Amino acid sequence: MNEAPLSLLLGTLVVLLLLSAFFSASETGMMTLNRYRLRHKARSGHRGAQRTCELLQRVDCLISTILIGNNFVNILASAIATIVAVRIWGDAGIAIATISLTLIILIFGEVTPKTLAALHPEKVAFPASLILKPILKLLYPLVWIINGISNILLRCMSVDPSKGGTDQLNKEELRTVVHEAGGLISSTSKSMLLGILDLEKVSVDDIMIPRNDIVGINIEDDIEEIMEQLRTAQHTRLPIFKDDINHIIGMLHMRAVARLISLNDINHAALLHEIHDTYFVPEGTPLHTQLFNFQQAKLRTAIVVDEYGDVMGLVTLEDILEEIVGEFTTNVANDNHSITPQPDGSFIIDGTTTIRDINKALEWHLPLNGPKTLNGLVTEHLEEIPDTSVCITISDQYRMEILQIRGNRVRSVQVYPPTGSR
Repeated sequence: MNEAPLSLLLGTLVVLLLLSAFFSASETGMMTLNRYRLRHKARSGHRGAQRTCELLQRVDCLISTILIGNNFVNILASAIATIVAVRIWGDAGIAIATISLTLIILIFGEVTPKTLAALHPEKVAFPASLILKPILKLLYPLVWIINGISNILLRCMSVDPSKGGTDQLNKEELRTVVHEAGGLISSTSKSMLLGILDLEKVSVDDIMIPRNDIVGINIEDDIEEIMEQLRTAQHTRLPIFKDDINHIIGMLHMRAVARLISLNDINHAALLHEIHDTYFVPEGTPLHTQLFNFQQAKLRTAIVVDEYGDVMGLVTLEDILEEIVGEFTTNVANDNHSITPQPDGSFIIDGTTTIRDINKALEWHLPLNGPKTLNGLVTEHLEEIPDTSVCITISDQYRMEILQIRGNRVRSVQVYPPTGSR
């Protein structure tokens, strides 16, 4: 090599620098690829993605191949640079070659190609797989030996090389992925995905219609009174009970009522003949479980009961679906019967409004680990049922003024938002 022409040595040095840049860029590109996007493209038939997936199945072999190639070209480039420098500058050329080649490799063989690969991993990794795959087959015996020695050393340090990391995501990590998807996912789809992920955190207690607000038919009432209730009913299915809501005997579908009216055959016996068995569910049932139960039972309405069998509320399939897709009808924040904005920035809120609905509508953070409704939150904070209008502060930031009390319940509250949210 000492007798080789200087032009040939310089040309070889340039080629080696290009190879060093290739191996450096390949390593970064392969390691920074989005694994989920890669698998999607591979399943869609993208050949570059398929080749890359094959290489990444044995990451240790891939890394060994790249490092063998990179170290070989860098060491050979160092030797050639030293020969060239000695020819030109004599003994001082060794120091000159060391300093200059270090800077050249650092800039052109490491930093620049790795930065490019980190910014555009697919554009680097997919073409690189065409070259790396045959190199891996060619160097496999050497790669096998090096990996074997490396694995022995790792086991000596109590590290099992076969137990690598996993690409699987847990729910919180998946939530972060959805949040950070940006414009790749529409706001509607993002909201629905997050709603699905939240189903396991929410129970039927959080979305049920409270016992006091359940609209039902007392079968002991006069038939004229029952008929008036049926005419004004706004629900498709109504619970039928005897005297007390705790004694529900079945569910009545308004379609059956319409048929009885058309036959002019409305009486207590006819109504009892049309009712269906009541579907009861225990309190605390997670929404994703209840959604599955509704699907299995082919039902749409359930009565929520506590551990003593007393009725707590009513939950429907529509209530669960609204947790995923949003309100089917009117937005809670614009519903004058629940949350009414005031000119001073405060809100008059009905006491029966759930804390979750308030937080979702107004983007607040009222505590969720206690009472489910605003009435319950206020009475828990006061530790008594108020008999007059009082002002309280919840979580040191939400100032509330009780406006109306009726029947041992807080009917309406004026709530002032936190100072920073105005």
